[in-house]
Amino acid sequence: MSKKESFYYQINCFCDYFSVTAPDFPAFGASAPITSAWSVGDYCDWLEKFMRAQKIKSAHILAHSFGARVAIKLAANRPELVKKLIITGGAGLVKRDNKYFKRVRAYRRVKKFFPKLADKKFGSAEYRALSPEMRESYKKIVNEDLRGEAAKIRSETLLIYGEEDKTTPAAEEGEVFRAQIKNSRLKVMSGGHFCFCERPAEFNKYALDFLRN
Repeated sequence: MSKKESFYYQINCFCDYFSVTAPDFPAFGASAPITSAWSVGDYCDWLEKFMRAQKIKSAHILAHSFGARVAIKLAANRPELVKKLIITGGAGLVKRDNKYFKRVRAYRRVKKFFPKLADKKFGSAEYRALSPEMRESYKKIVNEDLRGEAAKIRSETLLIYGEEDKTTPAAEEGEVFRAQIKNSRLKVMSGGHFCFCERPAEFNKYALDFLRN
């Protein structure tokens, strides 16, 4: 699971221009684990409370992957908290095709008689490593489609995706969010899902140009 240190290069760069705050979400990084399953909305509520506690009235927000889900929901429903929004490798679209439904049916058949084998065969290594609470959170989170939330965003938004990103491909996730978010533009750069770590100088230039203009 990711943590605030993933943004090492951005924190070091942006602190020359802005006051930077980089929290770890509950159950991520150095934060305490959660004791019940959280939804994207629960994380959004937590982020709002965190900002209030830090006396942050509004902020530019940079978010990656899962964090982008939370940022999208925050910008859609608490617009007064978000100035400009940068989404990189943003997730939040539910894709259901025949292959998916076949896999779900197969999983349920195996799980009925061999539950341990079902998780081993169908769950990723990352999923199997999660606590029971985080597994339930994962199900809640990935099953929420954020297209409608994205359509409500009015903050100026920059979407940055890596051209080699196989987790959240620009041609799928990036293009859909660009179409949904009214005041947005999409930049596809070198790198994969963590393009901001792989090509920090290039990424930071795009981000700073957007934030400072």
